[in-house]
Amino acid sequence: MSTHTPASGATGPDTASAVRIGALVPLTRPGWTEAGRHLLAGLELAARETNDAGGIDGRPLELLVRDTAADPERAAAAVDELAALGVVALAGEYHSVVARAVAARAEDLGLPFLCSSAVLDALTDAPARGVARLCPPQSHGWRIYADFLLGAGHRRIAVAAQPSVYWASGVRVLRDHLTPHGGDVLELDAEPGAVCDGLAEGGATALLLLAGHPEPAAPIATAVRRDPRLTGVLVGAPAGQPEFAPWASLPDGAGAGVPFLRYLPERLAPLGARVETALRASLGEAPSFVAFEGYDTVTVLAEALRTRGPDRARIAASWARLAVEGTRGTIRFSRAPGTGVWQAAPPPVQVADRDPARPDRFRVLHTG
Repeated sequence: MSTHTPASGATGPDTASAVRIGALVPLTRPGWTEAGRHLLAGLELAARETNDAGGIDGRPLELLVRDTAADPERAAAAVDELAALGVVALAGEYHSVVARAVAARAEDLGLPFLCSSAVLDALTDAPARGVARLCPPQSHGWRIYADFLLGAGHRRIAVAAQPSVYWASGVRVLRDHLTPHGGDVLELDAEPGAVCDGLAEGGATALLLLAGHPEPAAPIATAVRRDPRLTGVLVGAPAGQPEFAPWASLPDGAGAGVPFLRYLPERLAPLGARVETALRASLGEAPSFVAFEGYDTVTVLAEALRTRGPDRARIAASWARLAVEGTRGTIRFSRAPGTGVWQAAPPPVQVADRDPARPDRFRVLHTG
């Protein structure tokens, strides 16, 4: 998929003079398309607002959008294509395994990459000069989720985990944080019948869905809720599947009461509230934190372009000098141990779920 975001309201003479940013987003399966739609909405809104305010020194800002479909090879090829088309930076991506491929190829090409939403701690194998990230690393958010589980009295935790470096990393974070507090983690195959039998036999009081969306995470959640042996077992999804609208309509209320991580403050500041209103109008539903991450990504890159110019090397050298007002607070970058990238200070973290009495409404269960 190849799309362009038009330079609406820009003051530049024409799109031939546009400053181009490559936007990488999962828009088709097996990518998490709901997250991709929200991410793209945020990226495009910020690009339109940048152009309405005069663009980059009078030149329109243009997004060249490529669908990664959760495929690392496809994403790496898109990086090569976008570099040849003259983009000055890359933005976006949701899936960690894809973002790792993008980060490696972008660093090889000297192309700055601001990752919006991929949380895997080791986003690069070695320290990268030109790669930065907005979202917090996985270990930060998932430790907060483990604290929520402990506070709710859960010590025996089961996980339905698919094979993936991302899910395996999540299991390690949970185990490392739970074990010193007397907790343990039981790993189950991510198949509905096997999960239900393993829960019934293993004595876990909570099941975490570390699996793809919608398959097999949604069928597993539904099967557990329907199994009379598992009444009272908490179903959780730290990666955030229940934030997106399809979970509100899962049968037997399986999408409600499923705690997940999201990166939002208790109350949005004026900029965040204004952006939330605009994103809601664009999406036709409440924006997720992923949409805010998309908006903030282009906002940061636009500021880098205004202050450093449309030069790849100068943008890559600017991360430590930027201080940009984002939708969830001021965005600043520093080197974070174990990540290999320039890391933004983490926004507030919430553990939330959909209210079983009103699945269209979210409840905040824990903050960190």
